[in-house]
Amino acid sequence: MQRDLFAEEHEDFRSAVRAYLAKEVLPHYDRWEKAGIVDREAWPAAGRQGLLGLAVPEEYGGGGTADFRYAAVLAEEFARAGAFGLALGLHNDIIGPYLTSLATEEQKRRWLPGFCTGELITAIAMTEPGTGSDLQGIRTRAVDRGDHFLLNGAKTFISNGILADLVVVVARTTPEGGAHGLSLLVVERGMPGFERGRNLDKIGQKAQDTAELFFQDVRVPKENLLGEPNQGFLYLMRNLAQERLTIAASAIAGAEHLVEITTAYVKQREAFGRPLAKLQHVRFEIAELATECAVTRAFVDRCITEHNRRALTPADASMAKWWATELQKRTADRCLQLHGGYGYMAEYPVARAFTDGRIQTIYGGTTEIMKEIVGRSLLD
Repeated sequence: MQRDLFAEEHEDFRSAVRAYLAKEVLPHYDRWEKAGIVDREAWPAAGRQGLLGLAVPEEYGGGGTADFRYAAVLAEEFARAGAFGLALGLHNDIIGPYLTSLATEEQKRRWLPGFCTGELITAIAMTEPGTGSDLQGIRTRAVDRGDHFLLNGAKTFISNGILADLVVVVARTTPEGGAHGLSLLVVERGMPGFERGRNLDKIGQKAQDTAELFFQDVRVPKENLLGEPNQGFLYLMRNLAQERLTIAASAIAGAEHLVEITTAYVKQREAFGRPLAKLQHVRFEIAELATECAVTRAFVDRCITEHNRRALTPADASMAKWWATELQKRTADRCLQLHGGYGYMAEYPVARAFTDGRIQTIYGGTTEIMKEIVGRSLLD
């Protein structure tokens, strides 16, 4: 079925994204995978192509559009290219809203121009060793010292952790436990006491620098507090729906691409004297995968429309996230099987997709957390 979600300007943007991928990303991607980090120059190149700060007001150098369809195009094209290592979506769709909605005018002028040019790379530090998705269990603390906060703690699994110039740190600013008393502090590269640990060795998305971060008596100026103190949990909940929709958009695009390349493969690959596509089992597998993708695509596109109307509920975003990512995981497994032994070879895109996509059901909230959110919305 023809999608009616996008207009001509979105398809023009898609062409720009593909041109950027072809010139600035794909020729270097294997090297980035081996190095465990992307070239920093890829970020300013993305800024020059207009791929950063899409929703940032034009006065700060951004695209000036709140239309999430541009973000969806970006997520789709990066997923189809298998270029998960360059976390533009994290920068734009997850961290960007905190800066545009919570920053003071002084903070916006200090950070947003570099955010849009790619000179300032961002990260958000929520997860801690032993806490996982449990934000209420955060132990990193920031003590009010008058003109600054004294920050101590550790974070892990932080995407962009090595490259980041600005890190939005979730820290506890009152002794009260649970969800109360969390604040968002912006820690900048070079602040004394801010140290980066290992660039973590993952099974997939190897070009994406994912790090441990440590904070020992870091003096964070009060001017680097985002929003109001002790309101961090509320801010996090407000932005999680968009984060989960971004992941869902990436997941369904990745699943669709896997079906496309596997369909082409079984048409040309022969076994027992005829193409695999002539075997009924293979035809049934492709039919099932294509149908599951088509149904999921319809729901995710509807969620994008609802989000543009500012009407997407946390439960619907959670549905989209868990369903699309679990579909991506199943699709990668079944498509690898249809490739046979070649599917296990790293040179085949299906092999990289198998390991790169596995994290999608975990970050942004695990499948189990997503189901809990949906269940609560229906039963509490």
